[in-house]
Parts: sequence; C-alpha cells; structure tokens
Amino acid sequence: MKTLAQGDVAPTFTLKDQNDEAISLEAALKDGPVLVYFYPKALTPGCTVQACGLRDSKPQLDANQITVLGISPDPVAKLARFADKHQLNFSLLSDEDHAIADAFGVWGEKKFMGKVYDGIHRLSFLIGQDGKILHVFDKFKTKDHHEVVMKVIDSQ
Repeated sequence: MKTLAQGDVAPTFTLKDQNDEAISLEAALKDGPVLVYFYPKALTPGCTVQACGLRDSKPQLDANQITVLGISPDPVAKLARFADKHQLNFSLLSDEDHAIADAFGVWGEKKFMGKVYDGIHRLSFLIGQDGKILHVFDKFKTKDHHEVVMKVIDSQ
C-alpha cells in the first residue's frame, strides 16, 4: 500500500453519492479545497462518530469553503440510510470496487481481532483547488478527527 503524500496530485474521480448522483472531485474543487475522507463502513460506531463530528463542524468548514466527501466501499443504498439516520450534511460516495481507495493508497491489509483482511485504512486528504494534496490526516481518533482537521485548516 503506497499512500499518497502531501504535494502529490490527487487522482480525479466521479462516484455515486447517497442520492445516486454522480459527484466528481474536479467539480467539487471549483468551489474551494476538498476534504476527502476514507472510512471503512457506514453505520458502525467509529464511522458514525467521525461523520457526526464533520457534520457538526459544517459551519466552520463552510466558512473556509471546504467541501467534504466521505468515501467507503458501501453501496449507495447503505450510504443513504447512514446519511438519513444521522442527518449528514455532506456527500458520502460509494467506492464498491475500491478503485479510488486503491488510487489514494488507502486500501490494504488490515488486522482486527486476529483476522487479516483487505479493507480501507481510515485516512483523510485535504486537497487544494490545484488538485494537489495539502495535508494527509493519518494520526487521529474518530472522535477528534474533525478537531484535527479544523486545526490544520485554521493554521493555513
């Protein structure tokens, strides 16, 4: 797994969101920087805490013209349930074949409770309007992900 780093050009993509609409990174970048965050599985405790933190930070993110795109291998229907249940106010994108996760270098071997399997590693990327990665978030807890993100955004 070779994860993209600060300064790398982010791979372009178009994926279906929770409303079954095509969302592209290129279009999102026209409005300002984009926070692309990868999470393993919708409707699980850690992913819910992380998503709700970003939901609650929307006013600060909007003030900095940051668009949030959450990406997981979940199907569109599950993303719709996740967004509805927790009133998420940003796009959740379905990467069922994990092609985009592969392109960002966040799909790889994981270990959990003695099992080894392939899955998404929980990482986030702040991407500038030029398409280059401004910051890689790889050290955070799900409950404080939004605070770590805001600290970096406020320092730029």
